[in-house]
Amino acid sequence: MLVLIPVAIAMLWLFPLARAQPLCRIRTVRTGKTLHVKQQTQGDLLYFSAVKTLLIKHPCKKSTALYLGRQLFFTRNNFESSLLPFSIPTFMQVGTPEVTSAHFAGSVLLLVVNKKVYIYDYEEDSWKPSVGISHPVSHITGENCCYNEHPFCADISNSVFAYMHGDKISQTAIYISDSWGFKFQKYAPERQAELVGSLGGIFHLHSLSQIGLLGFDQGKAKFVYSDHPLNQSFGLPFDYNGTLDIFIIPGQKGFLIFWSEKSLLVSRNAGQLVDPVQVQEQPNTLYSSIFEANITIHSVAANENELAVLTRESNLYYGSLGILTNFLIKFAHQNIWSQEAALMFTKLGMLEILTPLPDSVFPAFDFQKCPVNIQAVLMDPQLQVDVCKVELLQGEFENKMYVIDMNSKLELTALMIPRPGTSPIPLAVVSNPHSVGLQAITYEDGYAYGGNTKYKLNISLRQQHHSGRADPNFTSSIKRPAISTITLDIANKEISCVDLKPLTALISVGCDLKKKIVIQNKISACYKGILDPVALQDNYTYVIEKEAYDPQFQGQMASKDVLVYYHYEELGCPLLVFYDTPWKPVVELWREEKFQEVVEAEYVLLELNGLFTYTYSLTAGSALCRSQPQNWTSIMQNASKERPFAWDRENYVSCHDPSNDAPLEWPEVPYQILGGRTANKVIFNQRNGIYVFFISVVDPYYSYCHLETTFSVYVYGAFPLTFSHSEISMILLIVTSLLSVWLAYMVPKLLHMEQGHRFRGFWVGLCRRCRQSCACLR
Repeated sequence: MLVLIPVAIAMLWLFPLARAQPLCRIRTVRTGKTLHVKQQTQGDLLYFSAVKTLLIKHPCKKSTALYLGRQLFFTRNNFESSLLPFSIPTFMQVGTPEVTSAHFAGSVLLLVVNKKVYIYDYEEDSWKPSVGISHPVSHITGENCCYNEHPFCADISNSVFAYMHGDKISQTAIYISDSWGFKFQKYAPERQAELVGSLGGIFHLHSLSQIGLLGFDQGKAKFVYSDHPLNQSFGLPFDYNGTLDIFIIPGQKGFLIFWSEKSLLVSRNAGQLVDPVQVQEQPNTLYSSIFEANITIHSVAANENELAVLTRESNLYYGSLGILTNFLIKFAHQNIWSQEAALMFTKLGMLEILTPLPDSVFPAFDFQKCPVNIQAVLMDPQLQVDVCKVELLQGEFENKMYVIDMNSKLELTALMIPRPGTSPIPLAVVSNPHSVGLQAITYEDGYAYGGNTKYKLNISLRQQHHSGRADPNFTSSIKRPAISTITLDIANKEISCVDLKPLTALISVGCDLKKKIVIQNKISACYKGILDPVALQDNYTYVIEKEAYDPQFQGQMASKDVLVYYHYEELGCPLLVFYDTPWKPVVELWREEKFQEVVEAEYVLLELNGLFTYTYSLTAGSALCRSQPQNWTSIMQNASKERPFAWDRENYVSCHDPSNDAPLEWPEVPYQILGGRTANKVIFNQRNGIYVFFISVVDPYYSYCHLETTFSVYVYGAFPLTFSHSEISMILLIVTSLLSVWLAYMVPKLLHMEQGHRFRGFWVGLCRRCRQSCACLR
């Protein structure tokens, strides 16, 4: 009896292994075919000629996907119904219906069919060829942003590239679209003619605010970037064996996956560094790459945080996309491979192996699904996976979008509860360090939780340019809006932390649409009783004399007076200004309905009716300009009809900027920029009346917004012009001369008329009486 005890213990130890659970349990989706007996495929059947299979999921609409194999299948319910093979209408006249690339852009599906781009609007079930492409293309690339409430996010989804993979970079035609691929135009990368090698792809890498062009030559590849500072050098070269498919991980975090049958590489920083993915076959066996592990990739799936690989050897590999390390772990063997099998993640920690199944009776295909619960598989003791060190990681900022304007900062908080006896290290990573910098992470001890300590994590974000910690050459693109992501994760997180996904938020480094400028108006013309607010609201009009305005804004006198209608709803009561006092408006920055600060940045004014009866207290010389300053005349010469008054942060060039090489040729011209480093002010001529000003903040380092508004001013206190003694003498001389000429003409003429005789008789009688009076006095 005692001899049997060790044997029984050994049998119990082996029993779980003998009854090891399979990776997944197969089920078949077969729905309602009897209702579609007469249904047949309409048009030309599309096919994917590669020996591998692809499954492309819409990153925002999680149930929408496209399967690419010997047949194509489009679904809007995660393949939970039988489907007819995907086809393109015959009237599209595609010729050979071979698909080489596909991409979801917003609510449409783009496909490259027979080297041309076609658009399938699945909301309306309609097809349309793209326009603007005149050369053969093989691939399309783009990203989707799932925070649709922000316009910057919409711009991301709109942008698409089309190109021919493998063409010589120096000679190939590349196309770009900002309309979901409906219309393309040619895109010419900087120094394209100088680049050597073949084109491996071109991508709008929003996590870097760059366009990245991948070139390969003689087994090596590297990225070329479009803008400073990354355009000064190439990304580091990496091995390029065969033709690599490139998958941009959703979420704008900068994760790229490169793969072929014998290669699997990953980049965490949008191609600047590309490394092979390590493979763990056994607990103590780690290979440096897919090639060294001698496995052949058949299908790849990835979501924001996970990666899975199905091999031709019928093995499944799984890994997490961590901040610092990436590796795959081999799961227990199960006969799950077939030529048509593909992988897709349905949600966090849930993977499906999908295989289309033809039917001998009906044209619609069924789908064999083999769902894999990743967390359950990782609990297999044979895998010897370390337990996750963190019980909880959460933050209110997860999956939200924030805006950081210039000179602004963002404070985020998170909560971490580690497993008792462990000390995990949280790590926050910003995807675009050229625009946003991580300033601080602090830890605050809280109350005891489960025998351990609860940690509050504080994250402070602001632009490095304004922190005083960045080299100017590192952030010289600060004037351009950008996006970034902030990701909080655990450094060297165990692969068992499947449910502990990183906390990610999208940061728009750009205009805060809730900001506006307001002109302070404490004393108005209505308050002082000069103007009546009731009259101003009753279609009030006023006249501008022709000597005071120019409709062409060139400072020249007009040909006639103009009647102006006053827009009270927009302007309110005019601000009251005394003509003889140099003046500038007090500009306030507001966010929503809250006052933020008085704007001290540089701005410009323009009277919208063409009044030129004002000037400035400073000239270009007295403003200490190093170069010739801009003015409204030069701005309007280059303005468009849509924006005739487009003097803003995008085209402003400071005359104090050392890099501005325009010589100071006319130091005496008025300096038309207010605010900033100078004490420049407006000086009104001796004229009373209403002025309607357009104001625009032009300082490129104050805000990404176009801060503009209009306001009105009433200038008072100007008396009629006085005359000098010389002017009075001249007027009297002219009047006397004209009167003398008139009398010399009219008196002789009147003497020959009846009135003239009476007039002469009056003066003769008057003289006779005068002589008689004089004789009596003697």
